[in-house]
Parts: sequence; C-alpha cells; structure tokens
Amino acid sequence: MDGEDPQLASLRVLSKDPEEKKEDERPKETALAPSKDEKPGSDLSAEDEQLKTELEMLVERLTEANKSLYRPALVSLQNLIRTSTSSLTSVPKPLKFLHPQYPKLKELYAQWSGDDADKALFAEILSVLAMTYSNTGERETLAFRLAADRLHGQPSAEDLGLWGHEYVRHLCTELGEEYNARSEKEQDTAELLQLALLVVQFSLQHNAEVDAVDLLLELEAVEQLPQFVTKDTFERVCLYLVSCVNLLVPPDDVLFLRTAREIYRQQHRWFEALVLAVRLADPAAIRADFEAPGNPVMRKQMAYLLARQQIPVEWLHDAEHPIEDTELLDCLYGTHLSSHFIDFAKELSVYEPKSLDDVYKTHLENSRTAMSTAVDSARGNLANAFVNAFVNAGLGNDPLIVQADEGNSYVYKTRDHGMLSATASAGLCLLWDTELGLSHIDKYTYSSEENIKAGALLAYGILHSGVRTEMDAPLALLSEHIESKSVPLQTSAVVGLGLAYAGACREDVQALLLPLVQDEASSMQTVALAALALGFVYVGAPDGEIVSSILQTMMEREPAELSSSWSRFLALGLALLFVGQQDNSDATIETLKAIEHPLAREVQILVDATSYAGTGNVLKIQTLLHYCAEHVSADKPEKDDEKADDAADAAPPSDLYQAFAVLSIALVAMGEDVGAEMTLRHMSHLLHYGDPVIRRTVPLALALLNPSNPAIPVLDTLSKLSHDSDLDVALNAIFAMGIVGAGTNNARLAQRLRQLASYYYKEPSCLFVVRIAQGLVQMGKGTLGVDPYHCDRQLFSRTAVAGLLATLLAFTDARAFVLGREHWMLFFLSAAMRPRFLITLDESLQKLPVSVRVGKAVDVVGQAGKPRTISGFQTHTTPVRLGTRERGVLATEEYLSYTPVLENFAILRKNPGNEEA
Repeated sequence: MDGEDPQLASLRVLSKDPEEKKEDERPKETALAPSKDEKPGSDLSAEDEQLKTELEMLVERLTEANKSLYRPALVSLQNLIRTSTSSLTSVPKPLKFLHPQYPKLKELYAQWSGDDADKALFAEILSVLAMTYSNTGERETLAFRLAADRLHGQPSAEDLGLWGHEYVRHLCTELGEEYNARSEKEQDTAELLQLALLVVQFSLQHNAEVDAVDLLLELEAVEQLPQFVTKDTFERVCLYLVSCVNLLVPPDDVLFLRTAREIYRQQHRWFEALVLAVRLADPAAIRADFEAPGNPVMRKQMAYLLARQQIPVEWLHDAEHPIEDTELLDCLYGTHLSSHFIDFAKELSVYEPKSLDDVYKTHLENSRTAMSTAVDSARGNLANAFVNAFVNAGLGNDPLIVQADEGNSYVYKTRDHGMLSATASAGLCLLWDTELGLSHIDKYTYSSEENIKAGALLAYGILHSGVRTEMDAPLALLSEHIESKSVPLQTSAVVGLGLAYAGACREDVQALLLPLVQDEASSMQTVALAALALGFVYVGAPDGEIVSSILQTMMEREPAELSSSWSRFLALGLALLFVGQQDNSDATIETLKAIEHPLAREVQILVDATSYAGTGNVLKIQTLLHYCAEHVSADKPEKDDEKADDAADAAPPSDLYQAFAVLSIALVAMGEDVGAEMTLRHMSHLLHYGDPVIRRTVPLALALLNPSNPAIPVLDTLSKLSHDSDLDVALNAIFAMGIVGAGTNNARLAQRLRQLASYYYKEPSCLFVVRIAQGLVQMGKGTLGVDPYHCDRQLFSRTAVAGLLATLLAFTDARAFVLGREHWMLFFLSAAMRPRFLITLDESLQKLPVSVRVGKAVDVVGQAGKPRTISGFQTHTTPVRLGTRERGVLATEEYLSYTPVLENFAILRKNPGNEEA
C-alpha cells in the first residue's frame, strides 16, 4: 500500500497467545505475544537467534557506564528496526524480540545520563516500541514522540515516515485521544497541533487523504488543511470534505464547506468553488467566485448553474459594475431555456402533443370507469385540463388549451372556479416561453368572466417560473390587481408574483406584498397567501422586515382567525425564509415560543425543519419523532364529508402540528441517503402506531423523500395505502404516487394508477386525484422532473423545495383546498419543474452533439486511483435525457468540459492534447 512498511503494518493484526508462559516476566497488559513457535526457549532459526542475541547485546550496552557506546548502540537499534523485513501477517522481528526489554528500556530512559541528542534518539526508539504496549491507555507512543521533539526540535514529515505508515497511523489515534483529554482539562494543545500538521503533511503525500482530514477534524483544525494540499491531492481531499458535510454537526459542516471552497479557489477550480458558495448561500462568496475566472466562456457555464439555482441576478452585479455581456445575461435569465427544451423534445421525438386517451389508456381500464365520467363532467373536465397541462408542459402545442379553437377550449368546458385553473393551465403549457406565452394569455385578460381573468393572471406567474426577463412583465401585469376587491383576482395576482419571482429577493415585489400581510383588515386567506408569496420570493434569504411583519401578524390577530385552515400557509411563508439557514432561525424560534396560540407550535416545527432542510440532522429528526409519539386526537370526532366545502373556514384539528412534524422529518432527511433510508423505516412505524393525522401525512412525507424517484419499496408502500380504509390516507397516497413518479413514465406506476381508476370509479374525489397522478407521471412526456437536487446531488434548489412543500401542505387538508375551490394550488409544482436533460454546447453556445456515457452514479469517495464514477452505462449522442440519480461522462477525449458535472447545459471545448483532433 503505497510503500507501506510491511513489518509495522502487521502490528494491528497481532493477537494474544492464550498459552503465554507464566514465568515470562513481561507485564500482563502487553499487546504483544510471540506465537507458540517463537516463545523464549523454543527453536529459532540461526538467523533469528543471531538477531535476538544482537538486540539483547545492544540493550546491554545501554546499561554500561561507558557513554561512548550509547550512540552506536542506539543507531544500530534504529537501523535494525527500520530495515527489518517480515510478512504482512506477523510483527517485525526486532520489535518482537525487543518487546520483553521494553520495561527495562523505559527505566534506562528515566535514569539516562547521556547527552540530549542521544536521549532524543532513545525516545524515538521507545516511541516505536510503545506500539506493542498500545492497549495500556497511557499513549506512550505519543508521549515519547513529543519528548524526542522537545529534545532535538521539530522533526520533518519524512522523519516520521521513516518509521513506517503504521507508526504514523498510531500517532494519529493517540493524537486524537490526547487532544480530547487535554481539552477537557483545558490544557495547552499547541505541541499536539504542531505534530499533527506533520502527520497530515505525510498522509497527504502518501495517498492517505482521509486520515489527514479525520485527524484535523478531531483536533478542530480543519482550516489548516489548505496549506498542505497540492494539485495532485486536492480533488480527493475536497471530495471527502464535501461528502462528510451531511454527517457533521454545526458548525463543522459549514467549516468543511468553506475549507473545500478555499482549496478549490487555490487551485483555480472556479466552478467547483461556486457550487460550494451556492451551497453556503453566501452572496459575497457567490459573486467573488462568479467574477474570478478571466475566461468569459467559464462565466457562461457558471451562469447556467446560477440560473438553474435561481440565484438573484442582483447578487452578481451592482449599479457601478453592471453586467454588459448580453450572452451572459441570457444565460443568467434562462432566456433560451424554452427553445432548447422544445428542440430537445423534437430530438427525442416527443414534441407531438399527447391526447388524454394516450395518457389514461382508457381502453386498458375497466369499461365502468368510462361510464362514470358522466357523473361529474365539470370535475372530469377540470382534471383533464390539469393532466393536459402537466403532460404537455413547456411545449406550447397542447390540443385542449393553447391550440384549441376559440369555442372548443377546455377553459369554457369547466364551471365557476374551475375556469380559473383551466385558464391558468395555459401558463404551464407555455412554461418558460415568455414571448409566445404573453401574447396567448393576453386574450383571457379581457374576458368578462372573473375566474377566467384571474386564471390569466396566475398563468402569467406560472409562465415566468424559473426564468427572468428584462421587461419584468409579471410585475407590470399583476401589480395593479394586488389591491383588487375581487378575491380571485387578488389571490391570482399574489400567487402569480410569488411564482414568477421565486428566489429573486426583489424589494419592489416585497413593497407590493408586505402591506397585505400587515393590513389588519385583510382576510386570513389574503394574509396567508401574501406571506407565502413572500416566502417564495425570499426563500432561503430571511428579510428582517418580512419576518417581523409575519410574527407581528401572528401576535395581533384574533385566535379564531389564526385557527383558520389558511394559517398553515402563513406558517409556511415564514418557514421558507429560513430554508438552509440553520442557526440563523434561533431568534425567530424563541419569539414563537412566546406566542400562546397553537399555531405558534406548528410554525416553530416548520421553521426549525426548513432551517435544516436536507442536512440529515439526527437530533432534529429525533425531536420531530417525539412530537409524533404524542397521542392528542384519540377521541377527536371525524370531519363530516358533507361539510367538506366549508372546511376552509372551520378550525383545524389541534393535532395539525403532528402532520407538520411528519413532513418535517422527510424534509430534514431528504438530502442524505443513509438518513433517507432510515426515515423510510420511521415512516413504517408511524403508519402502524401513529394517530390518524400522522397516517394521512406519511404518504406526503414519502413523496417529499423521493420526488421523481420511483423506488420500488416506496411504490409498494404507497400502493397499499392507496386502498386504505381512511379515504384521506388513500387520497394522499395516490397523489404521492404521482409526485414519486413525476416525469418518469414509469410503466409499473402507470399500470397501478389505471387499476386505481377502475377501483375508485364511484368516488369522484379519488378519481380526480388519480387523473392528476397519471398526468404527473407523464409530465413533460418524461422530460421534466420535480427533484430539487441537481449538480450531481450537491445542491438542492430552494425554490423547488418551496414548490413541493406548498403543494404537499395543501394536501394536509385536501378536501378543503385541492378538492374544494383551491385546486389551483397544484400549480405550485411549477416552481419545482425542471428539464431532465443534458445538452452540450460549443463555446459560442451553439448545440454540439457529442457521444456521452450515461449510467447510475457511483460514490467514489476514498477509493484508490481513478475509479469509474458510473456503472452500467449506455452510450448516447447528446442531447440526452438523464434519469433519476444518473450521471453523464464524455465518451471520447475529443472535447473537454468547462464543468465537472455533465447535466443541464454543458459547454465543451476542443481538447488540444487529443491525438485524433
């Protein structure tokens, strides 16, 4: 193993001999015992006998009065130990034969009368011999090493390495133990750190990057790492640092990210540094990394990442230093996203619109399902409008809304509030296409029907979700309706602004929406939706004025108003501000504890969970599980189904905080694979032992854990729950199946949903949700997804998390919202919808088809050499569709990529070193 000393490496595998000679004078605590064939008195080979005699003679010389013999004896011992050879399964023979002499040598050292240089060498030899007594707990290997350093000054990393790798590893172990012991007693640890840095230097030079990082973590000195990292070691070091983040507690997790970013900047790896700056949500760091590269093409590659993450453009420039490169601005705004997506669909031959029969495959369903559609044609048409929008999202050629004749549009085949969602679905069909979309939606704003006009306003917001424009059309078109007396118009304008400017941190949008939150005369619905829209706009960037306004509203409103079903969105609006903020939410949580209304507890749970979203923080999950263990609703009467329409005005059950806790568990665990797997087990327990409100929320939590990731165990669980005797559990499970399979075209899932359509043909509510789920599974004809994680799962989109949470929260009381008059809440998903493609571009941003290999991503952290990062790959020509947790790599060496992660848009350049070029 990289020049490792085989004799010393074998110390760890040494075991005790149960038949030790009782007359042996060695201490009982020894970790070393010779094998049966090598006990004192047993037959040794002539060579071993000679070595044993020579070693004993050298030890004897150290006891004599003649001091001139000390130095030669010590040097001889040193050379014999360093140059001894042995197999990997036994201890080096010099250490084995010197083991009985160790107590005697320690006594000699204590009484040493020679000079300091000789004593320092003696201490080094004892330090190596002490490894054979490592189980005494006295850490003598380290003690003698420090004594030697004090006597002749600090050694070099090479000096340590001359004693072998196992010796260095031994020092690592004892350094950590000694540091913890001294820290508890508040003793000085400077000399430990000094030695540790030498060990780190040696480890990094000999491919032991993991040992180096672990040692510095234990000594709380990770910030010392960058000075030792070189161009040959930085990739493995940073990969390990970043992979450790989810397993660390604050503030170590942030420290690891900052250290890795500093190393990347040292090595001029600006893209990787920017990824970590985005993960830290540090505006100053993001701007510094964005401006660092001198190559304009690299900046465009970075701009695609920032556009995908929806980083506010204002963070990247100011009035004194505006961005003047129009191509760069187009990348930041996502201007060409729509045209690239449509070209991608044509390349994959999925551009042609898909009819509802193709989605439902009614010829495979039971015939009675088709007969039942006449029971509630208005609701059926509304479901069709949603399905049509999801399936043809972003392509702008659907047959029911965009391309339909004026009189045959599905907008006019729905009733009352259904018209709002049907009109708004045009925004989803034309997603990201701001030019064509604005002209098409404009005609609906002149309608005399209030709901159609409101739907058009919402469509404006959906249309601009995830892209920016210079002319700020949503702000201009929606701001005039913010103060509207019409509830649908005002609602649509508020929600539309939230979707259009999600993650933008725009002060002019805040100026429009904040007065609605502060206005005591506003209804709870208006206040809650305005707070939610502000949460979308400032997601992950808490603004002091917004936070204080929402808290003030909670303190001043009447308890009856705070008990409204709408209050959950007020809670979510506040919580979204703190996505990924960790400790920054502590002050807000303390303020919430002072509010007596039950809503305060619910908000507190959400704020705490969003602050640690995706971190896998075990302590937070334990706290949330305690909330779920409480039984508060055993004798709560069930809600009457006939009064479902009035549920929005009724007081929510006092156990709503448990629903929030279940969702929050999934939110905290979603980014960390081991934690997510454990959370699946927790969900299984909650299903068996939880109260009804917990069982209803578990399917939603499973959806949040696995968006666009139809894992078979999750699908099996949801499939069972979709037939549950509690209809609310079944409804949520069916919708969760849609989220889990969103945009995957999963055949197994599609078949199960067809079976559910036949099973629930007499239940209009369930059939409506089944249709929605069928539309979600074929979302964008398999080219879109709602998974918030991207950039090789290193980053999660805060706006996507906001969209998923808002939609799932609406299903915590599905009868009041989605199955009532607020079915438009399904469009919150548009904030999470993103293409699942890999498009390669040349340096002038024109399409460049190249061969790429696509396969399942493999974790290569800590593996030796340069292992493959994908398994089971297939070779395609770009553009290609990337499946769940898949990774792409270039198949040839003809081109080099500006980004280490091949997904979304990747800019390539010719490889100057390629022989074929």
